[in-house]
Amino acid sequence: MDNRREISEFLTSRRARVRPEDSGLPAHDDRRRVPGLKREEVSLLAGVSVDYYARLERGLLSGVSMSVLDGISDALKLDEAERQHLRDLAAAAAEPERRLRTRVPKSPTLRPSIRALLSGMTKVPAYVRNQRSDILAANDLCLALYDGILDELPLNLARFVFLDGRAHGFFLDWDDVADGTVGALRTEAGRNPMDKPLTDLIGELIARSHPFATKWAQHNVRRHRTATKHLHNSVVGDIELTGDALDLPGEGLTIVAYTAAARSAAEVQLGLLASWRGTTAPSSV
Repeated sequence: MDNRREISEFLTSRRARVRPEDSGLPAHDDRRRVPGLKREEVSLLAGVSVDYYARLERGLLSGVSMSVLDGISDALKLDEAERQHLRDLAAAAAEPERRLRTRVPKSPTLRPSIRALLSGMTKVPAYVRNQRSDILAANDLCLALYDGILDELPLNLARFVFLDGRAHGFFLDWDDVADGTVGALRTEAGRNPMDKPLTDLIGELIARSHPFATKWAQHNVRRHRTATKHLHNSVVGDIELTGDALDLPGEGLTIVAYTAAARSAAEVQLGLLASWRGTTAPSSV
C-alpha cells in the first residue's frame, strides 16, 4: 500500500465529514468551497500551523509527535478505531521499507489447544480467523450455523462476503457486515502496509467487486468487538445472535463467538441446531 496516499486520503475524507458548526465555527460562509472543514480550520483546532497541517495531509507523517496526532484526532472528531488507524499510518511512515517488510505477519499456526478450546464450546458457535480474515477452523455448531459455507477451510471471509452469491442470503444485515469487513481490512492494511497477501486480496476485491471498491474508497476503519448479527439458516430459519471478537495476544488470531440471549428464541434455535448437527456429521475441528 502507498502509505503517503493512504494518509492523505484518510485525513481528507475525515476532514470533509466534519461540519463547521459541530466544531464551534460559523456554519455559513460564502467563500466555503469544500465540504466539511478547511485545512486552516483543522490547523486552528489542532493547534498547529496551516503549513504544517498541509504537509501532514500530503502524507508526510514521519516524525510527527503523539500530541500532534491527538490534536488532529480531536479536531477531526475521530473515534477510537480511527485514532488508532492514524497512529498506525504514522508508525508505518516512520519506518524504513525494509523494516516494514520484516514485520509482515506470517501465517499463524493453529495450536492444538486452540482447536480444543473451540471443540469445548459445545453451546456456542465459534471460529478462528487470522488478520487477513481467513477463517482457519470452526467448531461443529458454527459449521451447522454457517450452513455448509465453512465445509472447506480455510475460507476468506472478505471474498465470501463480496464474491459469493450466498452471502446476501446468509447475512440478513449484509451491508453492515460488508462495512465491518472492509473496515477491518483497512485497519490491518494501515498496520501492515507491506503485507503482500493482504494487498493482493484488497486489489482482487477492488477489481472484482464494485460494492467493495465503493466502500474501500470511503476510508472507513472499524475494530470489531461485539455486534448483533442477523443470520439465515436453512434448518432453524432467521436467527439473531451476538457476535464477539476475542483477540489472542501474540498469536495474530481472533476467536469469533456467537451467543444467544438467555431464554430467547435464538437460544432454542441453537439447541435445535446442535441436536441436528450431532446426528448428521462428525466433528470437524
